[in-house]
Amino acid sequence: MQNLLNQEKEPEEEFDRSKNKKINKQPPAKIKKISKAKRNLDYIKKNYILYLLIAPAVILTIIFKYIPMYGAVIAFKDFSPMKGILGSDWVGLKHFTSFLTSPNFLEIFMNTIKLSSFELLIGFPIPIILALMLNQIRKAKAKKNIQLALYAPHFISVVVISGMVFLFLSPTGPINVLLTNLFGTSFSFMSDPDAFRSIYITSGVWQGAGWASIIYVAALANVDPQLHDAATIDGASLLQRIIHIDLPVLKPVMAVLFILAAGGIMAIGFEKAYLLQTAMNLPTSEIIPTYVYKKGLLAGDYSFATAVGLFNAVINVGLLIFVNQVVKKLNEGEGLL
Repeated sequence: MQNLLNQEKEPEEEFDRSKNKKINKQPPAKIKKISKAKRNLDYIKKNYILYLLIAPAVILTIIFKYIPMYGAVIAFKDFSPMKGILGSDWVGLKHFTSFLTSPNFLEIFMNTIKLSSFELLIGFPIPIILALMLNQIRKAKAKKNIQLALYAPHFISVVVISGMVFLFLSPTGPINVLLTNLFGTSFSFMSDPDAFRSIYITSGVWQGAGWASIIYVAALANVDPQLHDAATIDGASLLQRIIHIDLPVLKPVMAVLFILAAGGIMAIGFEKAYLLQTAMNLPTSEIIPTYVYKKGLLAGDYSFATAVGLFNAVINVGLLIFVNQVVKKLNEGEGLL
């Protein structure tokens, strides 16, 4: 009986015959499970410097981007500064209906769509073309001087740009003086509604195309020069090298920037449009941002202006999602969202 008891206890110990001694066999220790929250907290403690660096940007974004969203509720109220946001009467979709049924809604909406669409279609390819042209310049000094001349207009204020446009296109400006000397006639550019979009887009391309090309130039810097050398040896022309070497490198960057540009097609800034407006070109220069500014700040109809702005934002979000899905299908499933 005693031998049987001893035999039952023996598996707890093993005998090492090489060293002529017994080895105690202990059960393995239990591994403590660390919760996900604990791991995240430990990671934050370990990399707290990085979180301190990003904290100001996060705080400013919350203060100036997310907290003001609460004010959008006045689009559904008959806002009165005396009653405040909470005390103002709730009117539901009254202001949205008023805007959508107003006589000038279609004109303002189409002006915004046309101006933004033409600016996107004309202005988007030009920085790409500039970057491809700059990439072909081999002399570093000449390339820097050309880049300086292209980037400089970006740093000119929109107010100054608008003043320059009025100065050059005025009846006594250099453009009309040149037209008079060549053809014996002048043209009233700033009073013609049909000329407004061309003036707006041309001045915008001149101001921003060079600066917008920076990201494409940076992408092209990653192209291995040996690829161009090998293609040249194989007899590829300049156009063939651009199509088969440079453009595939730019394709992901182009996709992201096009989605962002197309998604913000309704978010065209009102500053230059407002500054270039005259009483004569209002049929084409009146867009949603300028309309919101006039109704909200000048007329004091805050609820109506907020409703129009909210309508504009919803259209922007819808366009962003739609364009992203289209680009995904054309770009092998790669998009922004």
